[in-house]
Formats: sequence, structure tokens, C-alpha cells
Amino acid sequence: MTLTVKFMKSTALAAAMAFLAAVFSSFAGATPARADHCEDIANLLKNQIEGLKIQFAAANVIYLSHPAAKELSLGCPNRKYANELYAKGDRKPKPEFLELVGSAAAIVFTLPKEDVMTGTTRCLKRMGLLRGDKINMRFKRLDMECTRTKTEASIAIQRGKDQ
Repeated sequence: MTLTVKFMKSTALAAAMAFLAAVFSSFAGATPARADHCEDIANLLKNQIEGLKIQFAAANVIYLSHPAAKELSLGCPNRKYANELYAKGDRKPKPEFLELVGSAAAIVFTLPKEDVMTGTTRCLKRMGLLRGDKINMRFKRLDMECTRTKTEASIAIQRGKDQ
């Protein structure tokens, strides 16, 4: 009689373990591992824009590099904005820099490239003697802030959370 009780206990234990293994494996199969949305956008930028490289990620910002820009970064979503693209170049932006910013912003914000090129060019060209060294403008539901110093010009493009 003790032999049948031990056999029944071991069989019940094996069945319970098999059930738990099946349940946990179905959970693992149901939710595949996904990369962060911001990393997906950075990889898309790297694949679409020639010469763009991903440097490193730190504190919700992915730093990128490109020969046409001195600094380039992609801000991941936080409480204030959905995405942000920041680029810094020479004081007088070259066409390569404008092309890079327009292409990257079109990919990040999923807008037509011509529209984004118009907005970024307009923002960067407005800085000067009459309007000053800091321009804030809104174009196609994007907030653009262009600033310049004696040696550099930068643009930050973001879309707010509510848009």
C-alpha cells in the first residue's frame, strides 16, 4: 500500500511540473521580445541614411554621428514630447547638413521629406541680424527651435505628446 501511495505522489508531482512548464512556455511564446521603439527608429535611420552611425544610448537619448553634422541625437519619448531630433552643424548650414536633417526628420516624424525640408530650411535661414540668434517656429505640427552661436547652428525638432 505504501508503494502505491508513493507512486501516486510522484506521478502527481510530475504532472504538476509538466503543467507549469507548458503554461510558462505558452506565455514566453505569446509575447516575443521587442526592442524599444526608439531603437527601432535609430536603426531605421541608420539603414536609410548613408553614412549615419549609432554611437550609444544614454538617458532616453540615442547619440548618432554623420560626417555632415557636428552633433546628432534622437530623443526618445518622455513626459513632454513624443520624439525629438537634435542636430548641430556649422554657423552657415551647408546643403549636406540640411539634407541630413530633412531626411532624418522625415523618417522620425513620418512626414513627406519635401515638407520637412521646407520647415528645417526656413527655420535655419531665418536666424540673422533682424530676427536674432534664436528662432522658435511651428511647422506641420512640429515644434522647431533653431539657435546659433559664433561658430555653430543647431536645430531641435520635436512633436508634443498631445499631437
